[in-house]
Amino acid sequence: MFDIGFSELIVIAIVALVVIGPERLPKVARTLGHLLGRAQRYVNDVKSDINREIQLDELKKLQSQVTESARSLESSVRQEFDAARSVVETPVQSVAAEVESAASAVSSETPLLSETMNKPVA
Repeated sequence: MFDIGFSELIVIAIVALVVIGPERLPKVARTLGHLLGRAQRYVNDVKSDINREIQLDELKKLQSQVTESARSLESSVRQEFDAARSVVETPVQSVAAEVESAASAVSSETPLLSETMNKPVA
């Protein structure tokens, strides 16, 4: 943070000892230490808040990407399903129509068949 060497700290300590005095120097040093600790905690809190916001933003981007991927996957699956359904339904409908026509033909012939079956055999 600051480029202060050991010799510069010694000079600052000697000046503080002369200006503040030996009686109040420990109390001032303790207060300065508490203030420095608070400042460091505040800086760390701000850093962690910024990191959380960045992670939250990244998670939102990831969520939107996953949602978009899911939508495109659902769309492609739906298209494939519709294509497969149309491939299967066309022959089934034609077979159903043939079965209905055959059933109607059999039902129209059935009264004749039942009349011949009910006749007594001579």
